Amino acid sequence: MSLQYDLMIMRKVEALLFTQKDPVSSDQLALWLDMDPRHIPDLLESFGQYLQSRQSGLCVRQIAGGYLLATAPDLSSFLDERLGRQAPEPLSAAAWEVLAIIAYKQPITRLEIEALRQTNSERALDTLVNRELIEQVGRKEAPGRPILYGTTVQFLKEFGLDSLEQLPPLPLLPQDSSTSG
Repeated sequence: MSLQYDLMIMRKVEALLFTQKDPVSSDQLALWLDMDPRHIPDLLESFGQYLQSRQSGLCVRQIAGGYLLATAPDLSSFLDERLGRQAPEPLSAAAWEVLAIIAYKQPITRLEIEALRQTNSERALDTLVNRELIEQVGRKEAPGRPILYGTTVQFLKEFGLDSLEQLPPLPLLPQDSSTSG
């Protein structure tokens, strides 16, 4: 059942999301708006339609476990041209490989990553940390207490994911059909 929301609540949602850099959870929005959290998804869907009906340059995105006010996707090339924004330097193949390993195996140490890749991963890890796609999430209870890495909210935002469960499944590898003997 879709609830009807008045202009004042739409303005409040817009103002609250506008002031937030990171995605805002349903629970937090419900607290701020003094609403039942079960009504937040419907409210945000109505808010998205409200923005669209106004032909706004903004949209609402559900990302990283919350809601975020963002620029409308159809304006991205216009904004890039006018603001002189350039895409960041593309990630190297090694960085993509390390990022994929971390996304699927987190939390994971550098040595565990290197064991899978069979090569040094320090530079790729530095690049990913600097791009805020991964971060230190703790220390492993092992000799030397190595750093554990995991993905960040920025990772979810950049890839348009609400959660890691939205990552595509890993392909199944065929069973080794070689026989020994």
